[in-house]
Amino acid sequence: MYQFIHHQQDLQIVYHLMDQGTIYGLDTEFIKVDTFWPKLGVFQINVNGKVYLLDGTTLDLTEFWNRIFAAQQNVFHACSEDIDLIYHYSQHKTLENVFDTQVGMSFLGHGLQVSYQNALKTMLDVDIEKDQTRSDWLARPLTPEQLMYAANDVEYIMQLSEKVKIELSEKRLLDYVLEDCCSLTYEIGQEKPISMLYQDMGNYRNSRKQLMQLQQLAVWREQMVKALNQPRSFILKNSTMQDLVEKNPRNTFQLSTMKDIRTNIVREHGKTILDLLKFLPEQAEWPLRMARPIRHSSREITDRVEQTIQNIADEIAVPKEVLMRKKWLSSLYQHVVFHNDEQDLPQYLLGWRYDMLTKPLIDVLHSDESYLSKQMKVME
Repeated sequence: MYQFIHHQQDLQIVYHLMDQGTIYGLDTEFIKVDTFWPKLGVFQINVNGKVYLLDGTTLDLTEFWNRIFAAQQNVFHACSEDIDLIYHYSQHKTLENVFDTQVGMSFLGHGLQVSYQNALKTMLDVDIEKDQTRSDWLARPLTPEQLMYAANDVEYIMQLSEKVKIELSEKRLLDYVLEDCCSLTYEIGQEKPISMLYQDMGNYRNSRKQLMQLQQLAVWREQMVKALNQPRSFILKNSTMQDLVEKNPRNTFQLSTMKDIRTNIVREHGKTILDLLKFLPEQAEWPLRMARPIRHSSREITDRVEQTIQNIADEIAVPKEVLMRKKWLSSLYQHVVFHNDEQDLPQYLLGWRYDMLTKPLIDVLHSDESYLSKQMKVME
C-alpha cells in the first residue's frame, strides 16, 4: 500500500515515477512546537497511484523540491503549512502549480475549512482515522499507526481531486479556483518588511513614541528568533511587547513584572530590552500614529456593498464568504481612504474578481470616503 523511504539511493525509484507523470498528491508531517521553522518528519507523495513516505530526517530532498516546482500540478488539501515548509526547505518561492482540494470544496459550498476527513466522507464516502495528528513525527522508528496515518493522507487525494475538479468544471469555476490557489501560495511567500512588523502588535491607541519602541523591539525579536530558531513567543509575546511600551520599565526588577515575560529572557536580554525602550532615534523618524480600524461603511453604502457582493455570488453560484472575505473588504476601505495604488490590494482582488467585483466595490465605496475617513481619525 505504501513504501517508507529512508535511504538516499531508494529515492531514485520515486524520481523515476515523478518524471513519468507530473501530477502529484502531496502532504507533510512535521513538528513546529519549539522552533521558528518547521522540522520535516515525513513527506508523503502519491505518484502514478503509488504512495511513498519520504523520511524528512535522513534524506537530501534537493532534487525532490526541484521536481515539485517543475510539476504540472501539485495536489494538496489545506496546503498553507505544507507550502510554508516547502518554501523553507527548498529556499525557493513561489509555487504556482497547486490545486488545493479544500479551496475547491469551498467554492462548492462546503465551508472555508472543510477537513480532509470530512472531505473524503462527503465526496468519496471514505472513512479514515485521524488519531495521530499530535504524533512525534521526528521519533524513529515510526509506529505502524503513524505510517498508516501518513499514507492515508495521500492515498485518496487524487480521487478527491478528480471529483472536486469535475464538479467545479461543470459549474465553470475551475479556473477561478486555480487562480485562488496561486494567490494563496503567493501570499504564503510574502514576508512583511522587518521594519513594519510593529504594526502587527501596535494599534491606534499607541503614541508615536510607543510605536517607535515597538518597532525597535520587533526588529530585535525577529533577528533573535531567526538566529536561535525559536518561536516569537519564546522571546517576547506580542502582548508582552505592548505591556512593555505602556509601562516603560526602567530597571530589571520592573522588567521582570511585565506580562508573561520569561525569566531567562530578563536574565539574558534584560539590558538589551531596556536599552531598546530607552534609546530612540530623533522624533522625526518615529512612525506615524496608526489609523483606527474601519468597522463598517455608512448604513446606506453597507447595504449597497452587501447587495453587490450577493448579486455576483448568485450570478456565478459561489458562496458569498468565498467571494469576499472581511479582511479583503477592510483593505478596500483603506485603499479608498488613503488613495493607495491598486497593485497594493490583496492578490485575490486583482485577478478574476477585479472586473466583476473589486472595481464596482471601489466605485461604491468612493461615495462613502468622508464617512470612512472619520472612523479612522486618531486624536493626537
